[in-house]
Amino acid sequence: MPVAVDRPAGLGPTQAREALQRLLPATLADRAGWAADIHAALSALELPSTPRHLCAVLAVTEQESGFRADPTVPGLAAIARKEIERRADAAGVPQFAVRAALALRSPDGRSYAERIDAVKTERELSELFDDFIDMVPLGRRFFADDNPVRTGGPMQVSIAFAEAHARTRRYPYAQPGSIRSEVFTRRGGLYFGTAHLLDYDAPYDQPLYRFADFNAGRYASRNAAFQNALAVASGIGVAIDGDLLPRDGATLGETERVAYTLAGRIGMSEAAIRRDLLRGADAGFEHTTLHGRVFAYAESIDRRGLPRAVVPRIDLRSPKFTRKLTTEWFARRVDERHRRCLARMPAAADD
Repeated sequence: MPVAVDRPAGLGPTQAREALQRLLPATLADRAGWAADIHAALSALELPSTPRHLCAVLAVTEQESGFRADPTVPGLAAIARKEIERRADAAGVPQFAVRAALALRSPDGRSYAERIDAVKTERELSELFDDFIDMVPLGRRFFADDNPVRTGGPMQVSIAFAEAHARTRRYPYAQPGSIRSEVFTRRGGLYFGTAHLLDYDAPYDQPLYRFADFNAGRYASRNAAFQNALAVASGIGVAIDGDLLPRDGATLGETERVAYTLAGRIGMSEAAIRRDLLRGADAGFEHTTLHGRVFAYAESIDRRGLPRAVVPRIDLRSPKFTRKLTTEWFARRVDERHRRCLARMPAAADD
């Protein structure tokens, strides 16, 4: 007897791939391959191929790379040399020693200096740094195991995120190299980018906030709303950046310090406040005592409802950027692309 199964949500595999091919740029080479990899990423992550999901992946990919698996970065050679010089200075290595190390032959027969001058993409730069760290003692001295290329692939996903994700969920493809190297492929970059964008529960009523999180970190928009409420409740300015605690976990940060000023008014000890702030990187922070009491107190004194999601106010910094950019700029650009994509989605598509 056949087993009864529920019909999965979203478009079927053939429908999804056909819709994607119609939505991808007409000039894009191998649209069928791109469509297959996007659908495969959603399927492997057990996410339905709804129009919203399909268009979200397309919108971020278009914004981040213009549908290039390994996009070129202008001025990358200069960026690489500057990073090497910075690391050498921090390690107390004189520049003549750096020049001597870069003159050594690398595994592909060229000197490291020649490879730096020729580098065009983050994949090439990442491979160069890996070789330099593995083969040159001086490279290990000031890079250790810390390859400075942090993002890559068609969705410019964080390599640290990809490596952490692969430790908790099996990567669905045969893996000839490292997870780092997979990020720079079309299939791997789309898989990990889709996971970062969509594979978590977030209390948002608009995709805008998920796009902001893609740039600023998961739950950043939820946490920024909490910081906004905290500022209202305390009367003290708080950076609306989505980071509830400093990265080192030990320093007393601005959000925590301001929250402590409310301890008596919201009936919580400093230890209880810190306990809840430690959940700021996880799902469910919005259900903590701290979150509920700060919002309740803020809304009682301000006499209006406060938003539960706010786009973080972050100035983006990267040697790749040639102008001032912000998380809000990124999120709104992607949101505009998402809306245009949905408007072009075939009418038969079922969200």
